[in-house]
Amino acid sequence: MEVEIGRGKKGRIAYGFDDIAIVPSRRTRDPEDIDISWEIAGHRLRLPLLASAMDGVVDPKLAIALGELGGLAVLNLEGVQTRYEDPGPILEEIASLPGPEATHGLQEIYKEPIKEELIAKRIKEIKASGGLAAASLTPQRVERYYKAAIEAELDILVIQGTVVSAEHVSTQVEPLNLKRFINELDIPVIVGGCASYSTALHLMRTGAVGVLVGVGPGAACTTRRVLGLGVPQATAIADAAAARMTHLEESGRYCHVIADGGMRTGGDIAKAIACGADAVMIGSPIAKAFEAPGRGFHWGMATFHPTLPRGTRVHAGERCTLKELLLGPARENDGTLNLFGALRTSMATTGYQNIKEFQKAEVMVAPALQTEGKVLQQAQQVGMY
Repeated sequence: MEVEIGRGKKGRIAYGFDDIAIVPSRRTRDPEDIDISWEIAGHRLRLPLLASAMDGVVDPKLAIALGELGGLAVLNLEGVQTRYEDPGPILEEIASLPGPEATHGLQEIYKEPIKEELIAKRIKEIKASGGLAAASLTPQRVERYYKAAIEAELDILVIQGTVVSAEHVSTQVEPLNLKRFINELDIPVIVGGCASYSTALHLMRTGAVGVLVGVGPGAACTTRRVLGLGVPQATAIADAAAARMTHLEESGRYCHVIADGGMRTGGDIAKAIACGADAVMIGSPIAKAFEAPGRGFHWGMATFHPTLPRGTRVHAGERCTLKELLLGPARENDGTLNLFGALRTSMATTGYQNIKEFQKAEVMVAPALQTEGKVLQQAQQVGMY
């Protein structure tokens, strides 16, 4: 539905996770009967989860630990893991930066060049565990560094930026031809981010096995203020899910929709899937795990941009083990622990047995959802507040 912004401009109303609610159906199920697994590029994963390619979230040790729990971590191949032989002291330095100096300090730290031998080394460290290795490169650098990753037996490549399009136009450089590049690779590719039906559809047509949906919703991202762009996640995911159906009808190929960012609780993850996502990519929640490399801090890939930073370093805190975060048991009542136990229970409560069924759940616009009857919680800053 469009509304008039002014006489010369109309715009759609868009919704975030806090604006909608999942509606219970006529059926309920036992949580033990719910299947939350998914399959991408022939790989069956027990959790519909990717860990964000951010230096405070994923290193080889975290990637191995998450793989053992059933998820998939994406390593940033342009971060401290591939710039420094021993990233430990660097991560300590980032955690110790005073708040007002954090952005400039990160810019200085990331001036260190990327080293191809470290790309291979980190991927081999993950592969040594026997699990899957996924890693991320930006469109600007993917052609330069992807061969080192492929030779190290990378399983899934993620081509990721703030916004990625299938039709980059430039008079300055030769743009990356995503469709040609993806079709010439021997491994599956996930691309993103995007936040609209048309962009998602064009990315799907490149041959990608998945698209990342989300522009600006992440806890450490400032893109929405710096550039003024973005789409609330519930609407962005639903639009991308519609593009997935169009693409499936056109080509007969299913492209996964991966909700990227803006999810803090199990309820947010459930809403993302109910809006049409096949899986979720999260960063700041995982940064809270003891196993995360960021020492309780979280920052994005654009935080250290040399001329226009579009992110900030935030303190997530070190609160729990990775297993407690994802599978429980929860020691808090605010939905920030046992995230996938919550997803399982949400699906059971609404009667949907698997992810594909849950994508068809009824949702409604519900502006009172966060406040209705919650006066005492709000006054006492407990529970949902």
